[in-house]
Amino acid sequence: MSDDAAIRNVVARLAQLADEGDLEEYAGLFADDARWEMPESSIQGRENLLAGAIERRAAGTVGPGSNTRHVVTTQAVTVTGDEAASDSYWQFWVNTASEPSVALFGTYRDRLVRTDGGWKLAHRVISFD
Repeated sequence: MSDDAAIRNVVARLAQLADEGDLEEYAGLFADDARWEMPESSIQGRENLLAGAIERRAAGTVGPGSNTRHVVTTQAVTVTGDEAASDSYWQFWVNTASEPSVALFGTYRDRLVRTDGGWKLAHRVISFD
């Protein structure tokens, strides 16, 4: 698999696993010291990212039974050695079982790193626009 395809798969799997799937596998797609930034908040470290995902599932805002979906689209990837940049648009859909609608949308600005375990997300900046 090409680096480009592997990186696209990491970004896609993050969205899929946030919605349905194993959260340990989700956390495994992040570098150990990964950073996740949103307006007015930031999370650092794989364990903290996993804890946040568990909290969101427990609150019912995402995950099985929440009737929500993350959709990632219009992705551009640039690979430079063992680092890569991926810019994409995202949409967060709600009420997917009855009256689907987009609740939020924006941009992911991702930086990924090549590790012995494959490409991992090292830094994500999420904007709402």
